Amino acid sequence: MPSHLRLAFLASTAILGACAPMSSTPQNPMSFFVTSANPGKGADLGGLAGADAYCQTLATSANAGGKNWRAYLSAPASGASPAVNARERIGRDPWQNAKGVVVATSVDNLHSADNQLTKQNSLSEKGELVSGRGDAVNMHDMLTGSTADGRLDTSAPDTTCGGWTQSGAGSAIVGHHDRIGINESAPMKSWNASHATPGCSPEALKSVGGAGLFYCFAAN
Repeated sequence: MPSHLRLAFLASTAILGACAPMSSTPQNPMSFFVTSANPGKGADLGGLAGADAYCQTLATSANAGGKNWRAYLSAPASGASPAVNARERIGRDPWQNAKGVVVATSVDNLHSADNQLTKQNSLSEKGELVSGRGDAVNMHDMLTGSTADGRLDTSAPDTTCGGWTQSGAGSAIVGHHDRIGINESAPMKSWNASHATPGCSPEALKSVGGAGLFYCFAAN
């Protein structure tokens, strides 16, 4: 090929290459995780909206942000807004952790004895185990504000630290992600409804085995 034609061919190839779309990294199929850390204010998560946004941020950091992430939290009525049940805000699809393990196939399965939520499966967005009872640091308390069937717990005046806006006085219902407690009772083995906290601050949550962590589910 003459040199001038060869140069023209190389130039056109370079232009076509520059115009070709860049390959994108496939989205992480993860649709469930435990937050790897608390936003910083104990049970004050900025309400449901703030908690959802935090789930979205952590999911995005794990390349799973292309979904509608929701925090598994119930909340009381406020003003014109009705009470919210955690089970009704997380979608209906099967959910899998960062390792591809399906932890629940439906909302009903999630709230049954057949779900696969255990310490080994309730991984963070990074795909890491979250420490629990028996580890050097126990962080098995998960904020939920919910009953075992995923609805707002109304057994006390405050079960959600003021709708997830308080980091001092108040109380929240938590579940045990490792399904282990101080005895063999059903609440101690519950992933979402184990006991109330003595307060809403990081220190109060830590005193009973928590770090202000919570569950995130993809609602689509």
